[in-house]
Amino acid sequence: MKAKNCLIFGGSGQIGRNLIRKLTKNNYKVTVVTRNVHQKSYIIKTQANAGYIDIVESNIFEENKIRELFKKADICINLIGILFEQKKGNTFKNIHTVFPGLLAKLCKEYNLKHFIHLSALGINEAENSDYAKSKLNGETEVLNNFPLATILRPSVVYSVDDNFTTNFMTLLSRLPFFPLYYGGDTKFTPIHCSDLTDTIYHIISRNIYSKIIECVGPEEITFKEILQRLLKLLNKKRILIPLPFLLADMSARLFEILPKPLLTRDQLRLLKYDNVLTGKYKSNAEIGVPSVRYFDDEVKKYCYMWRDGGQFSTEKYSSKNDQKK
Repeated sequence: MKAKNCLIFGGSGQIGRNLIRKLTKNNYKVTVVTRNVHQKSYIIKTQANAGYIDIVESNIFEENKIRELFKKADICINLIGILFEQKKGNTFKNIHTVFPGLLAKLCKEYNLKHFIHLSALGINEAENSDYAKSKLNGETEVLNNFPLATILRPSVVYSVDDNFTTNFMTLLSRLPFFPLYYGGDTKFTPIHCSDLTDTIYHIISRNIYSKIIECVGPEEITFKEILQRLLKLLNKKRILIPLPFLLADMSARLFEILPKPLLTRDQLRLLKYDNVLTGKYKSNAEIGVPSVRYFDDEVKKYCYMWRDGGQFSTEKYSSKNDQKK
């Protein structure tokens, strides 16, 4: 049987790299589109054996160049997303709404078997977030142009390559205190990157067509509990201080000045809303792929670099006297 060709946008990120390994190990060929082949290809090409992966350099809005790729593709997967806006067209509208709509149109035009689009959980409720609105509009564009598309709404995705746990551990290891936004009560259901890629592979291999699927991990954890768990894993004690919204808003305005802001005002608004199953759509467990990786167990595997002592702080370096205790 001829190997199916998966056209992937966003293949250099944490989800993309894990997905490429998963697909190519199971006899799928992948074509990965990247904006800068010199900067990204060394990461991408190590994820699969030669002959199973092609890397193409293209701006995502170079329609004529992208169009050629659809002629050889069977499945299109869009993993591209941004957490904050930048200049030169990197806006929520362009990345989350216009671009997915373009991909959906090309999927329909070239009769692709499937289009999988990565959205986000909790965007229905976050009506005052530009990020959430752009994601919702993008879903509408996708389904209007390619009704057979499958839209995935994951909760926070974490792994050793994320910008979630790693950023928090960096800050917690350096700061004597940490702010709790909205009292730290916002609920999350973090999903490990491998559980999410298992879900994507299951959808592709089983030919599952379902408009929207919510993807969550096995635990419901508040923002405060996430910080407490990270501190325990790091063997550190920090003061967690509830921050009034006015002060939080002022700090977000200052952070926005940075090239890669730690927090923006839009992200602050988004933090107000729980990131859990809504019950309105099928979940990854309901389509046959329940998450099996637990937050503490997975973060424990890579948190040692933020502990005192770095790599030498891992359990395997513990003395025999410590182990007896």
